[in-house]
Amino acid sequence: MDKQTKSLKDKMIDFKQFAVVLLAVGVFLYLGVIIPSDAKTEMDINIMMISSTSFLAVSIFLFIQSKQCQLKLMDMENSSK
Repeated sequence: MDKQTKSLKDKMIDFKQFAVVLLAVGVFLYLGVIIPSDAKTEMDINIMMISSTSFLAVSIFLFIQSKQCQLKLMDMENSSK
């Protein structure tokens, strides 16, 4: 396996793993917002919503990056044959 191909495959796997972790954290924070509690202040809710939204946005971005790496790998594989 070519060094560039291996590097691209490793990046694709890393992007996907980071995206899944960020997705899980974002969902966990969102659940903290929608579950009712008397101890939460308005500021706590706003911080959790902003954090949840940013984690989910970065997760989507990383899934897109992973898909682009996968497409590059497929192109490299097709061009070598």
